[in-house]
Amino acid sequence: MQMESMVTPTVVDHAHAAMAAAATAMDPMMQVTHYMQLLMTNQPWNLLLFMAIPVILAEALTATEFFVAFKRDYSGTLRNINRYIGISLGIYFTLIAGYLLVTVIPTIVWRGPIDIIAVGFYVAGFIPLLAIALLELGIIEKSAPPERHMVYHISLLITFLVFAHIAMIFGMLNPTLL
Repeated sequence: MQMESMVTPTVVDHAHAAMAAAATAMDPMMQVTHYMQLLMTNQPWNLLLFMAIPVILAEALTATEFFVAFKRDYSGTLRNINRYIGISLGIYFTLIAGYLLVTVIPTIVWRGPIDIIAVGFYVAGFIPLLAIALLELGIIEKSAPPERHMVYHISLLITFLVFAHIAMIFGMLNPTLL
């Protein structure tokens, strides 16, 4: 990663410098994608902020989604928990994506198509999660019946899970394979 700043170094500048130092200190046979580099840098904070919190919330959303759909309980306590998790995850991940799009991605020197796919799908995960938050806040599809609402919700959650798994799989590959 390249870093050009004419002002006092910020936390972001220090994070970029640490990531660049980690990349150059690695064995050349052990090249990693920027996705993995982000998670390995600034331990344990980046791992917690960019992986653990979103994954825990996504798993909690998936678990509550199963029970809400199975029981068809569209107004009970579990549904309210599900709604709160959906809103929280959507907002949280949108903020993560915004941060990465504004401060990190513009400085990346890509290591190949695998690197682009890993980072791209990770960041794209905000799209279905933001849609879930907007759905739960009644901004979109507010007049949909509960069953249709649940179909939208589950479809968006599946889309996010597919994006996240593509990002993880490509993120663990050597970026120079393609």
